[in-house]
Amino acid sequence: MMQQYMEIKNKYTDCILFYRLGDFYEMFFEDATICAKELEITLTGKNCGQEERAPMCGVPYHSVEGYLSKMISRGYKVAICEQVEDPKFAKGLVKRDVSRIVTPGTNLNTQTLDETKNNYLSGIFYSESGIGISFVDITTGDYYVTEVDTKKKLLDEINKFLPTEIICNEAFLISGMDIVDLKERLKISISSQESWYFDEEMCQNGLKEHFAVSSLDGLGLHDYEYGVIAAGAALKYLYETQKNSLSHLTHIQPYITSKYMLLDSSTRRNLELTETLREKQKRGSLLWVLDKTKTAMGARLLRNYVEQPLIDIELIRERLDCVEEINQSAITREELREYLNPIYDLERLISKVSYKSANPRDLIAFRASLSMLPPIKMLLSDFSCALMKEIDTELDTLEDICTLIVNSIDEEPPISVKEGGIIKEGYNEEVDRLRRAKTDGKSWLAELEAKERDQTGIKNLKIKFNKVFGYYLEVTNSYQNLVPETWTRKQTLANAERYITPELKELEDMILGAEDKLFSLEYNLFSEVRDQIAEQVKRIQTTAKAVAKLDVFASLAFVAERNNFIKPEMNQTGVIDVKSGRHPVVEKMINNDLFVANDTFLDNEDNRVSIITGPNMAGKSTYMRQTALIVLMAQVGSFVPAEYAKIGIVDRIFTRVGASDDLASGQSTFMVEMTEVANILRNATKNSLLILDEIGRGTSTFDGLSIAWAVIEHISDKNLLGAKTLFATHYHELTELEGKLNGVNNYCIAVKEQGEDIVFLRKIIKGGADKSYGIQVAKLAGVPDAVLGRAREIVDELSDNDITYKVKQMSDSLLDRDHSCDKAECQVAETSSQQNSAYEAKEQENAQQMTTHKAKAKNDLDGQLSFFTVDSTNQVIEEIRNLDVAHMTPMDAMNMLYQLQKQIKG
Repeated sequence: MMQQYMEIKNKYTDCILFYRLGDFYEMFFEDATICAKELEITLTGKNCGQEERAPMCGVPYHSVEGYLSKMISRGYKVAICEQVEDPKFAKGLVKRDVSRIVTPGTNLNTQTLDETKNNYLSGIFYSESGIGISFVDITTGDYYVTEVDTKKKLLDEINKFLPTEIICNEAFLISGMDIVDLKERLKISISSQESWYFDEEMCQNGLKEHFAVSSLDGLGLHDYEYGVIAAGAALKYLYETQKNSLSHLTHIQPYITSKYMLLDSSTRRNLELTETLREKQKRGSLLWVLDKTKTAMGARLLRNYVEQPLIDIELIRERLDCVEEINQSAITREELREYLNPIYDLERLISKVSYKSANPRDLIAFRASLSMLPPIKMLLSDFSCALMKEIDTELDTLEDICTLIVNSIDEEPPISVKEGGIIKEGYNEEVDRLRRAKTDGKSWLAELEAKERDQTGIKNLKIKFNKVFGYYLEVTNSYQNLVPETWTRKQTLANAERYITPELKELEDMILGAEDKLFSLEYNLFSEVRDQIAEQVKRIQTTAKAVAKLDVFASLAFVAERNNFIKPEMNQTGVIDVKSGRHPVVEKMINNDLFVANDTFLDNEDNRVSIITGPNMAGKSTYMRQTALIVLMAQVGSFVPAEYAKIGIVDRIFTRVGASDDLASGQSTFMVEMTEVANILRNATKNSLLILDEIGRGTSTFDGLSIAWAVIEHISDKNLLGAKTLFATHYHELTELEGKLNGVNNYCIAVKEQGEDIVFLRKIIKGGADKSYGIQVAKLAGVPDAVLGRAREIVDELSDNDITYKVKQMSDSLLDRDHSCDKAECQVAETSSQQNSAYEAKEQENAQQMTTHKAKAKNDLDGQLSFFTVDSTNQVIEEIRNLDVAHMTPMDAMNMLYQLQKQIKG
């Protein structure tokens, strides 16, 4: 046996081997040591012809799934080694072989999987010329493939689908991707496969053979060279680990990433689409508000919709029309939801059927689900919108399958498939005959027991049964003298003797033979029924998808009515006009309807950038997030929380909200902030929506204000970016940019002052704040009075020499620069080289002056505060007089201010 074990183990050296012995799976040697520790089970030993006992541990076969889930959740692969022949008929050692390899991406245990999430395995083929990606969920049969051209887009897709396992080529591991982050933060198991896995011809042939097509064109994969390699490698991996036909993978769906709104990982986290930022819980996320689905299939599809908002306006309008029509038929909607409620997870049930792992109770659940389809089909005829008609067409009532299960499977069958009681009476004549023989056999035994008791006079004579001796007569010691000589002693106990007789042996053969035949026949009939259902996998999967879509739209309609959401008007002009918009999550978390609604207006012309000022805790972040969520909800196809909403399609939403260190990778708060800003400025387009909160707050006032200023200039310039932007800041000096930069407007949070205290009114109004109310917020937070008093003194000292005056001068220079640019517009082409040369010379001069001033600067503690000081010495005045302001950028001006400050101090 140990030789057999070692032969199998040597084939699967990268796996923990669960080796079937009777009613247990046993592990030996290093596998046993690992499992004992990870599963917290007893480590024992066994003599295996070696000098030392081999470490050994085991788990019961009937509860193995829980142990498997623990092992794969810790990153192990487990090979399940089963007995492949009946021990009753085995000659010598029972044959064994690995029946399945369980990995994080191939876990079939629905009890441990989240029914509202897909469990994806991802195949990734990485090369310098292109990247292929595939995602496959063997529990539902979903199979997707796409291609991207950058690592950033690859990371976006991984964050979108969140696979539990990735198989890849070696190039992916050395591509510069943050593999550690994927493993530790996202908990993804990643393993590279040998190069032959990614052989293009092999991958193409594998896909064609599996889907029974002569050309990949029939699968829509003719333009997916790298995607085909990724999908083929994933399919090869599944064949090797699952060791079955994978017949439930009936289709593969190529998709183009540009057809959906692109959301990077930072935006997904900041907007809390499917889980909260801190607790990682569904409660408090957008999905928590929208998900009132009745089925697991619907819950998964809705999550998919939230993760992938549409950018095709016609598809969006189709979804919105569908939600609207369902809402207009509230009684029918609630009736549909009543019928949806009892439906089990058809997608995962049919996968279990295809794997031949479905038990009799799974089929009863299947039958109960199918019985709901005819009334649903009848109600669908009441709707006229395109999507409901599509659902009606796709939804098959599957009455033939339901009838098959009703006729064949008992109403209350056992879980086990080997102990009988599965097949309904009347379905098969032989089953009925054997079942009667088993029942009559019990009466025969009772008659024999009574007869022997009368003939012998043994009053407490009993006929009993066990698996070792079969049926026997048991006589207590007090009646031993009455036992006939014709009885044969079988076993001696402390207080009784057990006997058999020829007549009892004949009855035993009849009864046990009938029972064994009955159990075997019932199992075979059950397997036939299961196989007949498996042959209809395509029909069932199509119906399951139709049920899921119906569930999603019914859920969105229900949520819209309950939360007073309205249907948004979609447009492609870029106008976002929201009246009395609300944050869909925050308003649910606040009691007594205290949420304050606000308007938003953005377009591609004069209202591109909104600079929002006001104190902390006043509601700036909530307001900006709600705008992003309203746009996203509309493009998902959901109604939105507002009194009126006109939504222009956006291709991407970017958010830069909050700040946090990433110390493990050596990045400070400010570094994380600037990395995200860089990503936004490099990847946003004029059709994107940017949510920027407190840019530049992670560094000094001077540097932070400079960066914030420059970022606004870049975004507002239609020739550079021109994206719609909500820009919250504490630098109220930036309000000077309104009227100086095209498309920039000021808004602020209304605050009511009461002496030294403030009250947040949570209302966005036109105009800019002239101060940040930092000391008042500090008071609300409980900062000691002594500190607050000193802070007020310092503010009073600084207020006389405020930086706003300097910033106003700089902003005025922007107007001058714009006017001079307008006059010289026709000469730009001729003078560009001269301007570049002048600019470079100016940069060299500034750098030289900076070096000189740094050498003079003192290392004192008032450097930050002295930024606000003013000196009017002749030297400074002379330098200012000689500045060529018309040809300075805002950054040049800020640098010069910094030099003058150092000069005054030094």
